Amino acid sequence: MKIFNSAQIHELDHFTIENEPVKSIDLMERAAQQLTRAITARWNKEVPVVVLAGPGNNGGDALAVARMLIERGYQVQTFLFNITGKLSADCAENRHRLCDKKGRPLLTEVTQEFDPPQLDAGMLVVDGLFGSGLNKPLAGGFASLVKYVNASSAQVVSIDVPSGLMTEDNSYNVRANIIRAHVTLTLQHTKLAFLFPEHQQFIGELQVLDIGLSREGTDRIDANYTLAERQEVAPLLRIRDAFAHKGQMGHALIVAGSFGMAGAAVLATKACLRSGAGKVTVHTPRRNSPIIQVAVPEAVLHLDREETIFSETIPTDDFQAIGIGPGLGTNEQTGIAMIAQLRRATCPLVVDADALNILATHHAWMQQLPKGIIITPHPKELERLEGQCVDSYERLSKARLLAERLQGYVVLKGHHTAICMPDGHISFNSTGNAGMATAGSGDVLTGIITALLARGYDQRHACIIGVYLHGLAGDLAAAELGEESLMASDIIQYLPKAFRSLGA
Repeated sequence: MKIFNSAQIHELDHFTIENEPVKSIDLMERAAQQLTRAITARWNKEVPVVVLAGPGNNGGDALAVARMLIERGYQVQTFLFNITGKLSADCAENRHRLCDKKGRPLLTEVTQEFDPPQLDAGMLVVDGLFGSGLNKPLAGGFASLVKYVNASSAQVVSIDVPSGLMTEDNSYNVRANIIRAHVTLTLQHTKLAFLFPEHQQFIGELQVLDIGLSREGTDRIDANYTLAERQEVAPLLRIRDAFAHKGQMGHALIVAGSFGMAGAAVLATKACLRSGAGKVTVHTPRRNSPIIQVAVPEAVLHLDREETIFSETIPTDDFQAIGIGPGLGTNEQTGIAMIAQLRRATCPLVVDADALNILATHHAWMQQLPKGIIITPHPKELERLEGQCVDSYERLSKARLLAERLQGYVVLKGHHTAICMPDGHISFNSTGNAGMATAGSGDVLTGIITALLARGYDQRHACIIGVYLHGLAGDLAAAELGEESLMASDIIQYLPKAFRSLGA
């Protein structure tokens, strides 16, 4: 699914109007019908409704919804805020339509002073003040109105975007002046801002409504952001040849686990094997030997000369992919061996965890990383590499610039993990849950992506498929075990079901 910015949303609306063809007022009517259907499915006629409509097309949607709710027997108070005396054409038309049979308006038009209605528990506020076109923080009377709504006990449903929230960059927004919706009914496509954790408090439950915008127009418009969903990921999976042998399924190398952190090596190695690699070699300090051999007997064990740390490079000619970093430690000797391993690698690389922490303390080494490298930082690891960020948008921007600078892939982990490509495109993931916020989850992801690289997937597809499978396995595990009890090893256990559910 493509994620459009506000200008592209307007462009798609215009393309639909021109090429369907459909009048803009009829397209608004179509959207209002979907909005009304979603509202009436959640709230019955006994719930009093207050509709707050702004002067633009978001307000026009709200006025049309108010009319449709009245037609269905709902008790509705409608307020149209026309402070400047300038309404969009479709908003003005819907103001005209919202009249009784004698032509009397069924709304209060606010032009100066506003005496707000009482908002109590058991009431519903339909927020149609401002939509995706907003480009600056709310101030003045609108800010006061938002605060009034947020302070009430009423339920709030926002049309398209909670008023006050901008669709992309909210770094300098005034968060107190953003509607806190219980439900957001967004139109056709999700918005970039909806994918950031700090905005969940404003969005509430998200529902995406299909209002029939042009598919041709959607295909024509290039989007910098996409959301990877099942229909995009499933066709990317390769079918294993019936006569395949392990030598054709790829040989992966996992470099992981200082003494006391053998579990990270176990998790990454098990995940790599569960994700289809024909053979996995794990390089680890000598003292980890009995743990690895017992926990993962299927793996080939390659021991470091040191007892407790990673200290030496491994020739890579026999491997198709390398995953390095889980539980590695940040010993200086380990750091020197790690950068040497990255420089000498002759196959695709996945760099995670302590390998990233080492790079964060040796910034000059970043220039030595090979093109096509995959790094998988969580937000704090990214900030150690690129500096502190004020919010998720700035963090995402830094991750994209880093991917472009490295000419590699930055997998920024989170609820909607963002895969930043060297060409500037960003793919967000649609699977996963809060139960996966547990130690070792990232080690599992490293193993999955490394296996896919060893199997012959290119970096782009290995990242997209790997992140999706990781989240899907977590979702399947949570469905049976619950989020609270989820462990990283459970994600590995449910990888087979994740593969099967995608048709593999």
